[in-house]
Amino acid sequence: MNATEQIHQEDLERLKSLRYMDDDFMTVCLADNFEGVELILQIVLGKRNIKVKSVRTQEPLKNLQGRSATLDVHAVDSDNREFDVEIQRQDAGAGAKRARHNSSLLDAHILKAGDKTEDIPDSYVIFITENDVMKGNQPVYPVERYVTIGESKVLFGDGSHILYVNGKYRGDDEVGKLMHDFSCTNPDDMNYEALAKKARYFKRDEKGVAAMCKIMEDMRNEAAQKAAQKAAQEAEQKANKKTAAHLIKLGKMTLEEIAEATELSLDTVKELENQSMQLA
Repeated sequence: MNATEQIHQEDLERLKSLRYMDDDFMTVCLADNFEGVELILQIVLGKRNIKVKSVRTQEPLKNLQGRSATLDVHAVDSDNREFDVEIQRQDAGAGAKRARHNSSLLDAHILKAGDKTEDIPDSYVIFITENDVMKGNQPVYPVERYVTIGESKVLFGDGSHILYVNGKYRGDDEVGKLMHDFSCTNPDDMNYEALAKKARYFKRDEKGVAAMCKIMEDMRNEAAQKAAQKAAQEAEQKANKKTAAHLIKLGKMTLEEIAEATELSLDTVKELENQSMQLA
């Protein structure tokens, strides 16, 4: 078996272990899977009237400052409500500030020039987490804004909603069955056919398996390219620091001129000067 065949065999073995809880696999299975996305939203939100009219996966959204986030699954329903469904296997990736950031990007995307703010539809950011990040042993944790009036709290009702779904939950209800399916590697053991049929296609159908192997190959190539770019940047940075240290010793240029010549920050050049003085 040559190296290419070995890598392909490893991809096939990895494919067997993939679950909806793996965001790359989930986004592939939910791309244009209106039935599957509807099922997830209906169960998580407890709303049977959700009818999805648009699904986009791995969609980048930017704000006016250029900050961006890539939404795992971005869906719009027949009432123009917008949904961002995110998979988070690491607790650190599901923090409150991350949820706030995604919610703000979603709202900024919804409101177009000339639209009245009062007409903005509801938005939902949904984190499906592998662990119970809220540690309350609940299936779903809705996050809402409230107005404090004396000792009472009244729902603010701005239409912005954040929910955390506990991926560890296994109750004998729809959420428990859904979370079982998200952690299931065998499509035949899944509860919901809308999810199972896509998983079955990408794990067993010849065309589906080929598509997944191509995706994994592209991801591997992209990771290798990023690693090479990072190594090149680090090498360039190291060379620039060496040049800056030499120029500092010569003492013929100001620190500002050295920073400009080497494309290093002024703080970095100052740090190099301090190091040079300590060694002198």
